Amino acid sequence: MAGLRVLAVDDEAPARAELAYVLKQDDRIGEVRTAQNGTEALKVLQTEPIDAVFLDIRMPGMSGLEVAAQIDHPCQVVFVTAYDQYAIQAFEQAAVDYLLKPVDDQRLRKTLERLRAAPAQPTSPQPSSAEAGTAASGQPPLRWIRAAQGDEIRLVKVEDVVYFQALDKYTIVVTPEQQLLIRSSIRELLAQLDPDQFWQIHRGSIVNLKFVSSARQDGNGHLSLGLMGSGQRLSVSRACAGRFRQM
Repeated sequence: MAGLRVLAVDDEAPARAELAYVLKQDDRIGEVRTAQNGTEALKVLQTEPIDAVFLDIRMPGMSGLEVAAQIDHPCQVVFVTAYDQYAIQAFEQAAVDYLLKPVDDQRLRKTLERLRAAPAQPTSPQPSSAEAGTAASGQPPLRWIRAAQGDEIRLVKVEDVVYFQALDKYTIVVTPEQQLLIRSSIRELLAQLDPDQFWQIHRGSIVNLKFVSSARQDGNGHLSLGLMGSGQRLSVSRACAGRFRQM
C-alpha cells in the first residue's frame, strides 16, 4: 500500500519542521508537505492529493478549526495543539485525532495507525457527530463513531458499543473497555443505528442487544436488563418494556 500523503500546518517554523521530520521517519508516510498558515494550507489541499492534514489550531488569520471546516473533499484531519480546551470542537470537525504538543513519538504512532484504519471522509461539519447517513433515509446503518475521551479523539466501531446514555448536551458511548462522549442526541443516533441490533430502552438510553444477557422484572413490575461480563443492569421504561417481555 502506498504511503500516506500528508500536510503539516503550523505557523511556528521550528514546530512545523519538527513535525514534518518526525512524520517522514515513519514508513507509513509517503510524502510530507508543509504550510505556515491556514490560507496556504487550503491552497495545497485544493490542488494536491493530500490524504491527511496535521493542523495547528491557534494560527494568525485562519485557525486550524476554520481550515478543517472548509475542506470539502475526503481528507483525514489530525489537530496538533498546545491547548486541550478545543477537543470537543475538534471532534465536531470529524477529526481522527487530537494531539497535544510536544507530540510523543508513541502517541504519534497510534495516530498513524488510526489514519490507516479510518475511512477518509469529507471534513466539512456534518449534521451530527456520528459518521453516516441515517438508516431511515435508506442509507447503511452507522458503522463508526468518532468520540472524545479526554483530549483524544477515538474511532469506535458501533458494533463494539454496549449502550448509549444521554448526559446533558452529550451522549456517553459505553464499550467494554471505555467511556467516551459524542454530541449526537439519542434521537439522532437511533435514526442511524441498525434497528435489529440497537433498541431504545429509555428516553435517554439505547442498548446493543448482543450484550444483553437477561431481562428481569422486580416486584413492582419494573424491568431491567443484565449486561454480559459486567454485572451491570440497565433500567427499561414502561413504554419500551413490551419488546423484552419474551426474553
